[in-house]
Amino acid sequence: MIPDHITNRKGPRSLKDLNPEVVEYLNKGLIETKNLMEWLAADQLALLKLVLDSIGKSTWYPDFEVAVHAQKKPTANSNTKVIGETFGLLTADKKIYDELKKHTSDLVRCWACWAESTQRDSIPDLLNAMKPYAADTHFGVREVVIFATKERMITDLGTSVELLTKWTTSSDENIRRFAVESLRPVGVWTKKIAAFQENPAKALAVLTPLQSDVSKYVRDAVGNWLNDASKSQPDWVTALCTQWKKESDTKETAYIIKRGMRTILKK
Repeated sequence: MIPDHITNRKGPRSLKDLNPEVVEYLNKGLIETKNLMEWLAADQLALLKLVLDSIGKSTWYPDFEVAVHAQKKPTANSNTKVIGETFGLLTADKKIYDELKKHTSDLVRCWACWAESTQRDSIPDLLNAMKPYAADTHFGVREVVIFATKERMITDLGTSVELLTKWTTSSDENIRRFAVESLRPVGVWTKKIAAFQENPAKALAVLTPLQSDVSKYVRDAVGNWLNDASKSQPDWVTALCTQWKKESDTKETAYIIKRGMRTILKK
């Protein structure tokens, strides 16, 4: 049983505010991280040892240790990626991935995401495998799945847009949000999509169904997408927002328009 003061804690504002007891639970994989500070504080190699023991693969640990320490500038984010990709190199065993993807620790589920992404050769197979991670209840996993898919999707944007357009009808706001967020022209800490910076209309099939979405999480993503596009194609974004305002006189659409035009309106 996890004590209430651990389960009901708030995420620390800085690393100095971290509770050592919380870090111990994180390193044992017994709880999820609450925020970025906890994610940064977790010892992923210590957690990995326990996970490998639990799946009967403790002999794999040296391979992970070498891969992690081979990095020139290791970070929490790069460690997550390296551990996940090393899993992908060591095994394609579905049973192992199933164990990882249902783990209590969001960090372990992030490893599983990276690992499974390496096992998929085509965009349809990749997106099908990544969908459970896009729907994950933890914000960290939902961000990692974007890192694990965006560059691959850029290589075949037509197929990616076609498939993700279908995701916009999902009842799960996390799935709808991924459809937009993963294709942002600029995004955060991800590769830019030059094709959308030059011609954002190519993504309309994904954007239009969400122009008045009930979820703020999705509306933020659509607004941010338009704001990205406005930095290279302000006239297009202005015209689209004018059109949407005429077509959809709702507070949800108004929210998206305001967010999408925030850079334009500052000029």
